[in-house]
Amino acid sequence: MSTLITPRPPRPTRVNDGVGASAARPDGVPKVRGAFEYSSDLSREGMLWGATLRSPHPCARVLRIDAARALEVPGVHAVLTHEDVPGSGTYGMKVSDQPVLAGEAVRYQGEPVAVVAAEHPEAARRALERIAVDYEVREPLTDPEAALEPGAPLVHPDGNLVRHVRIRHGDVAAARPRADVVSAGEYEVGMQDQAFLGPESGLAVPDGDGGIDLYVSSQWLHEDRRQVAASLGLPEERVRLTMSGVGGAFGGREDLSVHIHACLLALRTGRPVKMVYNREESFFGHVHRHPARMRIEHGATRDGRIVYMTARLLMDGGAYTSTSQVVIANACYFAAGAYEVPNAEIDGCAVFTNNPPCGAMRGFGAVQSCYAVESNMDRLARDLGLDPVELRVRNAMTTGTVLPTGQAVDGPAPVAELLRRLEAMPLPPEPGHHRDPRAWPGGLGGVTRGEGLRRGVGYAVGVKAIGYSGGVEDVCTARVTLGVRDGRPRAEAYCAASECGQGVVTVQAQVVRTELGVADVEVRNADTLIGDSGSSSASRQTWMTAGAVQGACRAVRANVLERAAALLGEDAGRLALDGGAVVRADSGETAVTLPELLAGGEVAETFVYRHRPTRRIDPETGQGDAHIAFAFAAHRAVVEVDTDLGLVRVVELAVCEDVGKAINPRAVEGQIEGGSAQGLGLALMEEVQVSGGVVRNPSFTDYLIPTILDMPPVRIDLLELPHPDSPYGLNGVGEPPTLSSTPAIANALRAATGLDLPASPCVPGSSPGWRG
Repeated sequence: MSTLITPRPPRPTRVNDGVGASAARPDGVPKVRGAFEYSSDLSREGMLWGATLRSPHPCARVLRIDAARALEVPGVHAVLTHEDVPGSGTYGMKVSDQPVLAGEAVRYQGEPVAVVAAEHPEAARRALERIAVDYEVREPLTDPEAALEPGAPLVHPDGNLVRHVRIRHGDVAAARPRADVVSAGEYEVGMQDQAFLGPESGLAVPDGDGGIDLYVSSQWLHEDRRQVAASLGLPEERVRLTMSGVGGAFGGREDLSVHIHACLLALRTGRPVKMVYNREESFFGHVHRHPARMRIEHGATRDGRIVYMTARLLMDGGAYTSTSQVVIANACYFAAGAYEVPNAEIDGCAVFTNNPPCGAMRGFGAVQSCYAVESNMDRLARDLGLDPVELRVRNAMTTGTVLPTGQAVDGPAPVAELLRRLEAMPLPPEPGHHRDPRAWPGGLGGVTRGEGLRRGVGYAVGVKAIGYSGGVEDVCTARVTLGVRDGRPRAEAYCAASECGQGVVTVQAQVVRTELGVADVEVRNADTLIGDSGSSSASRQTWMTAGAVQGACRAVRANVLERAAALLGEDAGRLALDGGAVVRADSGETAVTLPELLAGGEVAETFVYRHRPTRRIDPETGQGDAHIAFAFAAHRAVVEVDTDLGLVRVVELAVCEDVGKAINPRAVEGQIEGGSAQGLGLALMEEVQVSGGVVRNPSFTDYLIPTILDMPPVRIDLLELPHPDSPYGLNGVGEPPTLSSTPAIANALRAATGLDLPASPCVPGSSPGWRG
């Protein structure tokens, strides 16, 4: 018998003054104690369980679906197919091309075909086994290069090309003769999973009047609502989404998962329906990082000045669009890296295949291109006979650098300083200084004791845009209320920003206390009853939410001072808000306390924050002022390789990042450590193994992610150069560490072994290690 958690309404998070973990992260203590409520913990009296039937084939026609025997299973209340979708049969963030339930064809292994609602999860599982589906299996298209060839099988009727991005900057043909040394390489990045620990889940509750309430973990509630409402055939105001505890996201919750299916079943049965994926189903239920094949060429003078570069990027988007068209654009925008490149030709393509759909993941395309360009910079340094750090510093981007897209960098660009700070850090002790076998590559499971041990050091630097780019409207809405409770001033912040573990709830409370001087602050749970706050992605949420809450607070403050001025018969310009009272600005004397002033009612203000406008990139030349800000991070990796066994240990990761202003230093360091861990995983351990369109390792037994035993010490140096356009000078920090950590480790491996090939995860069932 399953244990159900007693349903409780969403509770606000209160952040009070004080020190310790509870002050820094209000969700920290309940998460550590196991008391935090995730979306998988939701329940409701009379609830049914939903389950999904998925295609075992990566490419097939659907000839027949017969659910008659499934409906005979005791406890089954509904079996739905594509014919039961009342609204749009497809959905998607950018392009509505993904079927809610497959009808005529399936295009990847794991595509949903039918959904079931039953009294018990076991009854739902038995019903799925009884649904008869006849498939006409076809040969899948799985090679992205083959997808571009004339006459290739079409994954979609209008072709296999998702998008071609073309960037032309300067004159590469004229620059080629000036290059004394030309270095070129081909690089690949595998398919990485977001590997969040909380699988997809949600609870849909019919409101009894034809509408629906959905409690779900999400990165963007309003965008989810738009897609859900369209497929349900309902106006958006009849669909309400409430944020439930998110067990990690990293881009994997930007696309829908259980959302529409749970709502369809709830509306059909008239009862609450809960859906929870297990780990294997989660691998099929969300998008992954795009695998990429890339060719980079650098031409430089003998003294190490880059005169031109070219890049060709090919990304496998899998069966549906998701965000592929934006991911390939972002990869191309930063394919030249964090460097002064006067002449560049960059071409990038994303294509459809019958592999699993790919979309957003931390770094959003810039991870792939950073790996390629930073690997080739080490190759260029070797061909020039230059130190890899010196080569990077000589070509480092600065404020005023013109990007290949034609945009000048107008904020801080401390690339050279980041690298020099890393270089100045002392290296960890040499391997001969330790004898603990847990410190050797392979640990206690290794069969050598370092006889073939080699150490390598590698550097890399990454750059990425912050926020939405290319003319996309980027807004965030917040409401702040100031009132009195139990005789004390109390403020409330309300915003739809998604708390994915990055600490945006804490940031809201910090901003309110900073702007209003009120210690008692309550942050309401996010839902769609307030205006849109955009996605917790693109390292934008702290910037945008802080701007919205700050704007609302300042409107509240102005309102309070006007009210006090009217009460006192004084000029509002001579008054100030300080520590729970209105004071006279010249003397600091209390004019009226907030409990006295607000006895007649609270003050509430809503503010919509917008950053400066951006412009669309020209599709022919790739030119345009597309970005609002840039973030930079650099890594130094120290690795040890047992060359006899191919075992690898990362001894230390050092990272220096410009964070603008560290609003919450603990949270910033956590973001850097987490991003570095995911970069390490991509470098050494993580890859979704797909063969013939079939996923071979959909579990954490065979898909390996770094554990505490795999993570080295992470030495962090925060550089705080306030950004001129952001609230408090802050900048996005979550994605840049994921960019540079992977190539730094790969460059360290090359330095240790002398091999040009990067690391690659071992196949499922074999011992973890490194294969060159």
